[in-house]
Amino acid sequence: MPTNPLQGAQFVLAAHRVQQLPPDEGAEVAFAGRSNAGKSSALNALTGQKGLARTSKTPGRTQQMVAFSLPPLLRGETSQLLDTRLIDLPGYGYAKVPEALREHWRHEIDRYLHVRRSLRGVVLIVDIRHPMKEFDRMMMDFCIATLLPCHVLLTKADKLSRNQAAQALAALRKEVGANAPVTMQVFSAPDGTGVEEARAAVMGLLESDARNA
Repeated sequence: MPTNPLQGAQFVLAAHRVQQLPPDEGAEVAFAGRSNAGKSSALNALTGQKGLARTSKTPGRTQQMVAFSLPPLLRGETSQLLDTRLIDLPGYGYAKVPEALREHWRHEIDRYLHVRRSLRGVVLIVDIRHPMKEFDRMMMDFCIATLLPCHVLLTKADKLSRNQAAQALAALRKEVGANAPVTMQVFSAPDGTGVEEARAAVMGLLESDARNA
């Protein structure tokens, strides 16, 4: 069985504002998605740690930006050790979250995406059973407009037949277009579908060059 490069993930802190995050150096990948799309389950599956990100039958529990450190990454010919992180952005769209808090996170997520120089890409979590919602489209449009790589996990694929899942993936690829800096795959945390592919995608983002390099 292949070694899991994300297995060393450790909780660092939970931030209410961007400036409370770890120093903006090294490389990080952000996980974004609606509150009920399965973001915490995906993080747990990718890191191989069942309790790393909190999961709940009640969506909307990630109400802060949560930083997880990863083992330093050996960078290319320079043999430079690069600090790497995963950032779990607040689950978005849960109706019971007060409007003031929703507005706060709209502002903070937008600011995070614009100012974090260490951000190498976004993993966007989308429930495969439903069309993309407004937040999903906004996130993807931002990535396309700023040439920030985006890797979409179409989660909960275990709820569909293999043929239905393949059709949903093909439809989204057609909708997004071939020229966008967006990759996508079918994913299921419970049965492990696409987990190795997604880990490779995350590592590829962490190893990529900075946007502003």
